[in-house]
Amino acid sequence: MCGIVGYVGSRGAQDNLLGGLRRLEYRGYDSAGIAVIDEHGTLDIRKKSGKLRVLLEDLAAHPMADGATGIGHTRWATHGGPTDANAHPHLGDDGKLALIHNGIIENFFALKDELVAEGYEFSSDTDSEVAAVLLGREYRATGDLVEAFGRVVGRLNGAFTLLAIHQEQPGLVVGARRNSPLVVGLGNGENFLGSDVAAFIEHTRRAVAVGHDQIVAITADGISITDFSGAMVPVEEFEVAWDAEAADKGGWSSFMAKEISEQPEAVANTLAGRITAGRVDLTELAGIADVLRSITRIVIVACGTAAYSGMVAKYAIEKWAKLPVEVELSHEFRYREPVLDSSVLVISVSQSGETMDTLMAVKYAAEAGAHTLSVCNTQGATIPRESSAVLYTRAGPEVAVASTKAFVAQVAALYLFGLHLAALRGTLGDAEQAEGAAGLQAIPEKLTEVLLEGERIEQLAHWMADTRAVLFLGRHVGYPVALEGALKLKELAYIHAEGFAAGELKHGPIALIEPGQPVFVIVPSPLGSELIHSKVVSNIQEIRARGARVIAIAAAGDVSVLPFADEVIRVPLAEPLFEPLLSVVPLQMFAMRLAEAKGLDVDQPRNLAKSVTVE
Repeated sequence: MCGIVGYVGSRGAQDNLLGGLRRLEYRGYDSAGIAVIDEHGTLDIRKKSGKLRVLLEDLAAHPMADGATGIGHTRWATHGGPTDANAHPHLGDDGKLALIHNGIIENFFALKDELVAEGYEFSSDTDSEVAAVLLGREYRATGDLVEAFGRVVGRLNGAFTLLAIHQEQPGLVVGARRNSPLVVGLGNGENFLGSDVAAFIEHTRRAVAVGHDQIVAITADGISITDFSGAMVPVEEFEVAWDAEAADKGGWSSFMAKEISEQPEAVANTLAGRITAGRVDLTELAGIADVLRSITRIVIVACGTAAYSGMVAKYAIEKWAKLPVEVELSHEFRYREPVLDSSVLVISVSQSGETMDTLMAVKYAAEAGAHTLSVCNTQGATIPRESSAVLYTRAGPEVAVASTKAFVAQVAALYLFGLHLAALRGTLGDAEQAEGAAGLQAIPEKLTEVLLEGERIEQLAHWMADTRAVLFLGRHVGYPVALEGALKLKELAYIHAEGFAAGELKHGPIALIEPGQPVFVIVPSPLGSELIHSKVVSNIQEIRARGARVIAIAAAGDVSVLPFADEVIRVPLAEPLFEPLLSVVPLQMFAMRLAEAKGLDVDQPRNLAKSVTVE
C-alpha cells in the first residue's frame, strides 16, 4: 500500500523522487522520505512523519545535497506507528545503504533476533529495517548490491517490494518483489521504478512490469531482470494508455470530484470497440471461448467496492447467461476451502490489480483447477498476469482512495462479459442481445444527466453535516448500491452507515428507526417489476410511519414516492439492470459533500490506502 519510487539518470534525483511521491501519495501518507546519493558519492536521507508536505517543508527549510540516484517512499503503517524513526528509508551497512519497503515481512522477528545476536542495533519498530540491516550485512559479504539482494530475498517470508541504493554503487537502484507491485519506467538516458506507473508517467509512458519473485536492476542506460535464483528474465515492454494530465486534478477541488465527473467517459471508454451492430464482441476473451461454453458455475471474488460491483453483475449474468453466480469476499474465499474444479470460472475484480487478498484468491483458484478471468483497470498489474484472461475497464487513473469511477466501469465490464457469455452459450437471442447492448450504450449520456444533480446534493449534505448515522435501503440490484452508498459514507465522513436489503428491514433493522433518522432508499424503476417497485414503496411507508427522514433515489417521472419521501433525487429512466450505474452516483456525491462539509480530506481518508497490497 506504500508509494515507492526510484530514479537513476542525469537529472536531479530529488525533483524526480518528490514528483513521483506526489502522484503516489494516495497509496500511503503516514510518513514520507527520500534517500539520494549526492554528487560527492555520499548517501543522504531525509524522512518525516505526516503527509508529504511535512517532508517538503523540511527540505525547503533544510536543503539536502542532490545527486542523480535515489529512492523515495510514502508509508501506510503496518509495523510501528507513524513516527520519524519508523518512516522510510531505513539504513544498513553503517549508513551507506538505504532501503524502502512495501508489504509485510512475516518472519522479521526471527531475522531480527538473529541480527541482534550478531550485535546489530535497530532504531525503529518496523519489519522493514530488518530487511535493510540484513541487506547491508550481505552487501559487506558480497560487495555487490544485486548479489546481496539475491541472498536476502530467499530468506524473507510474506509480501514485499524492496528498493535499495548503496553509496559505493552510485548510478544503480536495485529492487525485488514478491506478491507486491513494482513497475519500471523506461526513459531516455534515465530509468525509473515505481509501485505503479503514476510514479513516472510525467516522464515516460514506456513501462515494464516486474514479475513475482524477480529482482530488477536499473541504471541510466538500461535495466536487467532476473528471478530469485539469478536466471535472466526476458523484458516485455508495454505502453501506458494514459498520460500525466489524466492523473492531475485539472482544476477540480479534489481527485474524487474529478473522478466522479469522469464517470460518463469511464463507461464510454470501457464500452468502446466492444459493441458492434448491437452485439458484444470481446476479442480479448477469444482464447477462453471454449472454456466459457463449458463452465457450469461462476464465482466472483473481490473486496470492498469491487465486491459490490460483482454483486450487481450477479443479477445480470444469471439472467442473461443462465448460470449460477456466487460473489465471495476474497479474504474469506480460500480459507473455507471452496469446491472448485475445471467447470468453474473465477472472476477477480480489482481496480489496481494488486489487491493482495484477491491475488491470493486467484492463485488458490488456479491451483484448484478453476479457470480465472480478471477485471482490472491497471496495465501490467499482477492479478491479470496471474489470470487466464483479462478484461480491462479503461477507466483511466483513479487517485482518490474511495473508489467511484472504477465501480461503474467494473459494472459495465461485467455486463459486457455477461452479454458476451450469453451469446457464446446461446442463452440470449439477437434481439435481447441488442437490447442489452443498447442499454449499456445509453449509460454515458444518462450519467451526464445525473451529474447535474450535484448542486442539490451538496445543499442536502450541508443540511446533514451533523448527522451521526445514515441507513441505506435497496432491493434487487438496488441492494448492492445501498451497501456501496453506506461504504462511501463510512470511508469519507467517518459516521455510522449501514446498507440493508429493504425486505430484511422488518426482520430486525427497523428497530434502528427513530424520529429524524435519515434513510436513503434506492427505488427501482417502474420499467421493471411492479411487484418489486410496490414493495419498496411499502418499505418507505413503514419507516416513514416510525419517523424516518426519507431521501429517495428515484427514476424521472416516478410520482409514487412523492407522498412518502422528504427528498427525492432523480436519475434518468432506465431498465432495472442498468439502474445501479446511475443510482450509485448521487450516493457518491453525497458522501463526498458531507465529508467536505465536515472539513475532511476526501482524497485521503484516515487509515485507508488506495491499493491494499497486504493481507
